[in-house]
Amino acid sequence: MNYNIFKKNVFSQNGEDGILEEIIKRISDVPIEQLHCVEFGAWDGKQFSNTFNLVMQGSRAVYIEGSKDKFKDLLKTAKEFKKIIPINAFVDRLPNTKTSLDNLIRNYVDISDYDILSIDIDSYDLEVWHNHNGNPKIVIIEINSSIKPGILQWHGNTGAIGNSFSSTLQVAKKKGYSLVCHTGNMIFVRNDLTSNLNLSDIDLEFPDRLFNWYWVVDITNGKSLCKHILRKVIPNFVKDFIKKLIKF
Repeated sequence: MNYNIFKKNVFSQNGEDGILEEIIKRISDVPIEQLHCVEFGAWDGKQFSNTFNLVMQGSRAVYIEGSKDKFKDLLKTAKEFKKIIPINAFVDRLPNTKTSLDNLIRNYVDISDYDILSIDIDSYDLEVWHNHNGNPKIVIIEINSSIKPGILQWHGNTGAIGNSFSSTLQVAKKKGYSLVCHTGNMIFVRNDLTSNLNLSDIDLEFPDRLFNWYWVVDITNGKSLCKHILRKVIPNFVKDFIKKLIKF
């Protein structure tokens, strides 16, 4: 099954809200009000959030934001939505430090089995997940989707920007997760929960098939790069205005 057919944006950027709703419906035996989510760089808790749609429906969430200015906005959201636990910290990519992911969230969720982890810090996302000892049911992690499958890249290695699809797959496999779809983020489900997802055997064996080539652009082609920026960064109302000015 191609889970991209369930794409829907409420607060998410690339359809993750609809995809998550469908996955949860298939793997969870508890109501949405009892789900526990963890998300960092959370910003204000709403902007491009992969989990705030669930918070709106009653889920509990630990939101972590490093920026003091953005955290002020997160506090406003948490004041309105009492099930949000806001934390102002930069998540350390190293394990067993004061601000490692494990230590930041262990007082608020059972890290051995919570529901959703969403990682979006535009840097050491993969290293943080690799060093996390928790076992969330669902993991959403941003990657550098302009890097084609087959290339192994971790952020920071010799100045590299972002983590590649294939490196993220390696970590997921080692940690016991299967890829469900690629939206620009990669969405994984823990292997003990995939039986109800109707994933095809060939996609499970060869997850490179799920790579969405929509994200790969030739940076030497100005037109393609412009389209990529429109798709990835700019809000829809701005896109509509720019499209009137630029002939694609």
